Formats: sequence, structure tokens, C-alpha cells
Amino acid sequence: MRTFLRVVLGILCALVLLIGAVVIGARFADGPLPMIAGGPFSSGERVTGPEPDWSFAHDIREVEFQLLEPARSRITWIIEHEGKIYIPSGYMTTTWGKIWKQWPIEALDDGRIILRIDGKLYDRQLVRIEEGPLLAPLTAELSRKYAGGSTIGVDAVTSGYLWLFELAPR
Repeated sequence: MRTFLRVVLGILCALVLLIGAVVIGARFADGPLPMIAGGPFSSGERVTGPEPDWSFAHDIREVEFQLLEPARSRITWIIEHEGKIYIPSGYMTTTWGKIWKQWPIEALDDGRIILRIDGKLYDRQLVRIEEGPLLAPLTAELSRKYAGGSTIGVDAVTSGYLWLFELAPR
């Protein structure tokens, strides 16, 4: 029985070390891994000039973005509505969300980000939207794109469960 417990304990220790190495190693990567924040972007073509026509992002499911401070990147969903783009962040009132989702809180302090879509880098500013006429069309678009037929209501935003950020020009 002791041998069995030692083997199990050894496997658990090895697993914890492996997960730790992946998480730490991801912080030095050019962008995020799925579900794991990555390092700052080191590749991509910076887009400058006039505001892009964001309609190309309408059916893109996931994008990468990097906060400037702290310089970490992640993968997220994106919503396009009437030529502007938005990033949602759910689970904000749950224990899991409070542990896992630090970037929205960090974005309130410094909302400067770099958005990466198809190898192109866009300088943007995250601006939280908590109320107003945009909530209904944005939650409808979020429902269409990601909820598989379920409806995400405006109350998800007004309750604080779902945070929405516009990716405004900097």
C-alpha cells in the first residue's frame, strides 16, 4: 500500500511540476496558449492609418490580445457591431471568474492593448460598457455567435456577470 501511495504522490508531483512549467513557459511565448495567458507579442505586422473597417471580424470566433501593463496576452471572443469591435468577459461574479479572469480588472487600470488578428497588430483601448442602448444589440450578437441558440440577456451585463469592452482607437 505504501508503494502505491508513493507512486501516486510521485505522479501528482510530476503533474504539478509539468503544469507549472507550462504556465511559466507560456509567459515567454509569442502570444497565449488556449486557456493560459502568454507573453507579449513579438511577431505581427503593425497596422497604422485610418480606422479599419471591422466588418471583416464579424464571423471571426477568437482573437488574441495583449495588455500593455501587465504585458500578458490571451485568447478571447470578439463581437463586431455596426463597424466597431467588442470583447466580452463572462463569469465575473463567480468564484472561478474572480480567480481566472484578472485581465478585465487590470484593464480598468490600464486599458491599452494590442489586438492580433491574422498576424496583424492593432493598437486599441479597452473601454468598459455597463449601460446604454448598445447592451441589447451586443448581447444579441454574443448570443448569435457563441450561445448556440440560447439568449444572453442585458441583465447579464447590468448584474456584473458579463463585462463588455469596446476596443476603441487609442
